[in-house]
Amino acid sequence: MLNNLLFILTITFINSVPLTLAALGGVICEKSGVVNIGIEGMMSIGAFTGAAVGYYTGSVWLGLIFAGLAGGLLALLHAIASITFQADQTVSGIAINLIGPGLAMFLSRIFFAGATTTIPVPQKFPKIFSSLANKHEILNNINLDMTVPLSFSVVLITWFVMYKTKWGLRIRALGEHPAAVDSVGVSVYRTRYICVALSGILAGIGGASVTLAIVSQFTPSAISGQGFIALAAVIFGKWKPFGAYFACLFFGFAQALVVLIGGEGSVISSDLLMMLPYLLTVLILILFVGRSSAPKASGKPYQRGSR
Repeated sequence: MLNNLLFILTITFINSVPLTLAALGGVICEKSGVVNIGIEGMMSIGAFTGAAVGYYTGSVWLGLIFAGLAGGLLALLHAIASITFQADQTVSGIAINLIGPGLAMFLSRIFFAGATTTIPVPQKFPKIFSSLANKHEILNNINLDMTVPLSFSVVLITWFVMYKTKWGLRIRALGEHPAAVDSVGVSVYRTRYICVALSGILAGIGGASVTLAIVSQFTPSAISGQGFIALAAVIFGKWKPFGAYFACLFFGFAQALVVLIGGEGSVISSDLLMMLPYLLTVLILILFVGRSSAPKASGKPYQRGSR
């Protein structure tokens, strides 16, 4: 019983890492007034970049860094379209979701001899309790790596910046009344650009955490809808860092149940079990999207001088 509980908790936290990082990116972006449904595409390019850099350099940490840069660059396309040219933010996000996976597979064919999957990364992230596992037998069953405390640290930093700093106050004000922010001399466009870029960086790192910490290589199905689950977590968490984090833990728990129930001897089809996290996503959106209140200016292009 204890082993099963530890197993579920381990899978829950591991699978919540990419969702948490991507969801925090969504929170920052939407709090600034820009809707970013292109998180899936940013996670995809981050997943490939992380796996490719991790393989060629032998460093998973460099893989995370370059994955964040790749996601940030793709996010800048979304920022240019939605902020500078004031395009429809939903359409721009859809375009990013098409560009990201397509570009990832194109680059994979170039760098990996025509294959759409990368070679597994040999290095692994250090385990949290590796130094204590030999002294405490129970810790051998808690197989968590350093991406778990990393994601929680990002949650704490995001919360602190958003609610305890002047810059965070400006971001939140941008999502509610950008004209008021503009009137005190704060650049709406520059601040939104930074927030969109940050969302791409976090989404890229989240994608890389899949291919570096969970499956150890990039495949076309590595992300498979996790960006959309992260967006659901943003709504479920009411556009707040800790709310989004606990929502991601919930989705991670759903994936842990899939692994546990779908073990050997399971009478339930694995295809049906794989649908569980996505069914929960749809159910949560149905139940909570009407009750959650998004930032008032979210999704609305800002024109200087407007009220």
